[in-house]
Amino acid sequence: MRHALLPRIGTVLLALAGAGVFHAMGLPLPFLFGPMAFCLVAALMGARLRGLGQISVGARTILGVAVGASITPAVVGQIPQMAMSVALVPLYVLIIGLVGVPFFRRLGFDPATSYYAAMPGGLQDMVVFGQEAGADVRALSLIHVTRVAVLVTLAPMILVWLYDAPLSGSMGAPLSSIGWDQLAWMVAAALVGWKGGEAVGLFGASILGPMITTGALSLAGIITQRPPAEAIMLAQLFIGIGIGVHYVGVTLRELRVFVLSGLAFVLILAVLAAAFTEFVVLTGLARPLEGFLAFAPGGQAELTVMAIVVGADLGFVVLHHLTRIVVVITGAPIVARFMGVKPPPKPGRRARSPRNRP
Repeated sequence: MRHALLPRIGTVLLALAGAGVFHAMGLPLPFLFGPMAFCLVAALMGARLRGLGQISVGARTILGVAVGASITPAVVGQIPQMAMSVALVPLYVLIIGLVGVPFFRRLGFDPATSYYAAMPGGLQDMVVFGQEAGADVRALSLIHVTRVAVLVTLAPMILVWLYDAPLSGSMGAPLSSIGWDQLAWMVAAALVGWKGGEAVGLFGASILGPMITTGALSLAGIITQRPPAEAIMLAQLFIGIGIGVHYVGVTLRELRVFVLSGLAFVLILAVLAAAFTEFVVLTGLARPLEGFLAFAPGGQAELTVMAIVVGADLGFVVLHHLTRIVVVITGAPIVARFMGVKPPPKPGRRARSPRNRP
């Protein structure tokens, strides 16, 4: 236990140092980018960092609660207005697949690895599904974490330079201003939603489960506030750690082949995302800020944080990303059959995560 605990303590201390340095320098989203940058650099330098397992997963429930608390009767009433924009998501995923799979095949990856590397789903889902299909797990992990890391790094710059969106917006009320009854309901919604979602095989249970339970309590008028700002900062800290530690043990060959492949694919994704964003904005289906965040092919948790910080319509952004994840997961067996790739396991029967993941 000691050998497992010490690297985790060191990782947390390094992440806190990164957050402190970025905050002192006045850089945007210090609790996300500080830990991510410090852990990533340390991992590439050979530091023995360790992820925090279920603690990191549990931290994501905070974002689920934040989104769920934003689901009000007024937001539900706007869902029909989002239908045309949401209907573009399957087309968006299809085009990414049609471009991405041949791209990775030309780089020398096998069909299973090419397919799951191209799919813009959640990192953990794509790695687990790819493992079941016989794909190169290490390649998938590094390609997807590179996609997330690059997009998380570039998205704030785009938000500031192109959309004039301040990254200094309020993440929520301070802990001292939220009643204990509200906090108790939030904790209960997070735990019930998370563990209940896992029990029924819900994909993305740590975020979607709490979002569903909190949304129901919000519509009932029981939960009336979002999680405190301190909780959102804590969630950012663990997300940053999670991205950085994925680079532990990366060899020069993996850096040259897998990470560079991921970087090249990000450029393709950026072009496709820009095209769809421009279309929904010009046709009046979305405002520029929401259109960008809805079609940015990053991780749901990371983009949720950005939507909260810039004050975007959380319901609009999350609905599009939820649709993207559903399309990727449910469409995988159909596409895989035509490609000769073994389909992923059903939601309730997932394989264990690969052991060589940090």
